[in-house]
Amino acid sequence: MFPLLKTRPKARKPAPPETRTLDVAGRLMPLTIKQHDQATRITLRIEPGGRALKMTVPRGLAAREVNAFLDRHQGWLLTKLAKFSIDTGLSAGGKILLRGVSHRIEHTGSLRGLTEVVFLDGSPVLRVSGLPEHVGRRIAAFLKKEARADLERLAAMHAATIRAPIRSISMKDTRSRWGSCSSEGNLSFSWRIVMAPPSVIDYLAAHEVAHLKEMNHGPRFWALCKKLCPGMEDAKLWLKRHGSQLHAIDFD
Repeated sequence: MFPLLKTRPKARKPAPPETRTLDVAGRLMPLTIKQHDQATRITLRIEPGGRALKMTVPRGLAAREVNAFLDRHQGWLLTKLAKFSIDTGLSAGGKILLRGVSHRIEHTGSLRGLTEVVFLDGSPVLRVSGLPEHVGRRIAAFLKKEARADLERLAAMHAATIRAPIRSISMKDTRSRWGSCSSEGNLSFSWRIVMAPPSVIDYLAAHEVAHLKEMNHGPRFWALCKKLCPGMEDAKLWLKRHGSQLHAIDFD
């Protein structure tokens, strides 16, 4: 008689995330609810930019408990979402940050022309051409160009300091992180950082360049990061306090 072979139970296929729209005092928010085997409690998170919500729940949790949790936390959500402006002001007369300085937006009325900074009576003005409905898009393109110029220069400077080669630098619009560094030496940055003060832009460049030597967030990494950017702690604090506001701006 042949011994019976024990078969492993098939791994349970994870349930697809549930998506719905949550009404928070008249503000409609996309909500993703994900079940997790290791979760022991409900967690609710506001995505960077304040335009969506993410919820993690223990697997098999009853829908009524999920709904009750959301009802109990309406006040918390309302308070947290209050700091995210729905009106971005990306039109003539509105304002946009560039390297930490507020610039008034002026639409030239011309269909063609460069997006450029000028000074009127000593105040910075961002002049934008094209159709009025394309102002946000043209501002975003301008910011990407300015961010690339800053970050390529700063990253090259910091990489030369630690003698680490950079393979490539790319600009992205990531919401979960401000930058990344691959093991091949490819650096990626969120172009929205160009709206932050120069010291914060420099910190981001130093942070990712430091990963060329230390692919971790251990003590040696932070020591190297601080060596490259002595004002690291202040820059980190600025991002913690104001970073989400930069993500909240809708350029479309």
